Amino acid sequence: MLDLKRYSIAKLFHTLFFSLVIILSVQAQSFVGAWESFTTSDSGEKIKNIVVFTESHQVLTSYTADSGKFLMTNGGTWKLDGNVVTEKIEFDTKNPERVGTQVSFEVFINDSSMGIVGQDQKWTRIDDGTPGELQGAWLMSGRKRNGEIQTRDTDRPRKTMKILSGTRFQWIAYNTETKEFKGTGGGTYTTANGKYTENIEFFSRDDTRVGASLGFDFELIDGSWHHSGLSSKGNPIHEIWSLRE
Repeated sequence: MLDLKRYSIAKLFHTLFFSLVIILSVQAQSFVGAWESFTTSDSGEKIKNIVVFTESHQVLTSYTADSGKFLMTNGGTWKLDGNVVTEKIEFDTKNPERVGTQVSFEVFINDSSMGIVGQDQKWTRIDDGTPGELQGAWLMSGRKRNGEIQTRDTDRPRKTMKILSGTRFQWIAYNTETKEFKGTGGGTYTTANGKYTENIEFFSRDDTRVGASLGFDFELIDGSWHHSGLSSKGNPIHEIWSLRE
């Protein structure tokens, strides 16, 4: 005769054991870096999805794999508690009403993949944040014009943020107060001998920029990232970026 009490205890122990395994596995791994997945649109187009995590911020973006046509982006701050990720949304092109709200979901992760529990979509790791010279979330904090530095208040609602993993970059301009999205662009980047090069894979304002490579001089001065060269429009720029806390 089946001992239901003993069976229930054994089943409970089994459930708790595997829940603990998932939590310990998540805690032992790091989400920091870049991840990708591919999906298919209703019209059959291949869609590339990229998510970049820094220690405190994240951004998710979708665009067509062939043409680089921008489709959507959202992101903000994130934190991990056990195997639950909680995000506070700072921008969302598809659902701007979500700006300022929090969402939580269970996650899983191993060395090469991660995902949300209960969803079929899995993400494959692109990099783990290294090389990490510029890895992190940065806010534009100033510009240099005519030899003079003009500072910008990074606490104001209108922000221009740039998030970098070890190989991926994305800039996002948005307003947390009005929930407006201003624009974004991104792709891969490299750094070598004081040169920073962006290879554009998507650009929300102008698809014709896709495929372009832009080279800049860069240096870190007292923790700030100085970034100078020519913009995508060919105008000279000297931007100053500060790491987000």
